[in-house]
Amino acid sequence: MKRGFTLIELIVVIIVVGILAAIGLDQYEKAFERGRTVEAKTNLGVLRQLAVAYRLENGTIDGITNADLNIGTAADQIPSACRNTHYFYYTTAGEVADPVINLYAMRCTSGGKSPNHAYYQVRVICNLSTGVDQWVKYFGYWPGG
Repeated sequence: MKRGFTLIELIVVIIVVGILAAIGLDQYEKAFERGRTVEAKTNLGVLRQLAVAYRLENGTIDGITNADLNIGTAADQIPSACRNTHYFYYTTAGEVADPVINLYAMRCTSGGKSPNHAYYQVRVICNLSTGVDQWVKYFGYWPGG
């Protein structure tokens, strides 16, 4: 009697290993994307704090610009455009009416960044007089839920 595995047994093992690898890779990518989203939310929180400081100093947030929130193209600023070191760029999109400011983190899709969702955004609507923030997601893709 010969000892060994049949071709069918080997194919079944290869298929099972492939399925397990696909599941593991998917979970790995989701974990990374959740981390990137947390980074965006953290930066939006920093922008909110800067908007509060601006309002306390000026009495209003009317007229606030991206530059006032340290959003720009310099290396030490929160990015206003996609960079190879960041997965999001940030803006107020000019949507300011004291005491409410809209802050956006928009997903960069250039430079091979995955997933390639052209309109994935994280948005926070901050009412600076009541302290209530409303977090909004756009276009159905939201890592982790």
